[in-house]
Amino acid sequence: MILESLQSIKALLILDNNGDRVLTKYYDDTFPSLKDKQEFEKNLFRKTDKTDYEIIALQGLTIVYKSCVDLLFYVVGSMEENELILSNTLNTYFDCISSILRKNVEKKALYDKMEHIILATDEIVEAGVLMEDDADSIVARVYPKQDKEIPLSEQTVAQVYQTAKEGFKWSLLR
Repeated sequence: MILESLQSIKALLILDNNGDRVLTKYYDDTFPSLKDKQEFEKNLFRKTDKTDYEIIALQGLTIVYKSCVDLLFYVVGSMEENELILSNTLNTYFDCISSILRKNVEKKALYDKMEHIILATDEIVEAGVLMEDDADSIVARVYPKQDKEIPLSEQTVAQVYQTAKEGFKWSLLR
């Protein structure tokens, strides 16, 4: 009973720009079967694709979402849930993923670091309960500190090119 009153998140979802599942985590039995979940995801994608809204109500649920390059991030809660909690959870989730991927938030990079993304997902929400909302502390726990930045004079040409490419891509996405 107490655990149910703390549950604010029904699902965390990441879909690609075709509406296909990249990573999903459901925390209750709102959608009991895989078929129900896939149908919900397709319906959700149809409602949110090519729109500029950040929050929708669908099938008796409140959903906040954000898109970035070729991915869509969703946090699903009940209709009675506070949208600010859902939005804060989405921002924390996105910030964690962005930090883990070094601001290169796209499908291929996400697949490359999937184990860290799954750990971050589990750190943020456990059984539908929001456990942590500080992205920096989550990333510190799930993604070991990388070596300090190598000075530019000591980097290889490939490293300099990759750093410049990431910086350029990030500036275009702003």
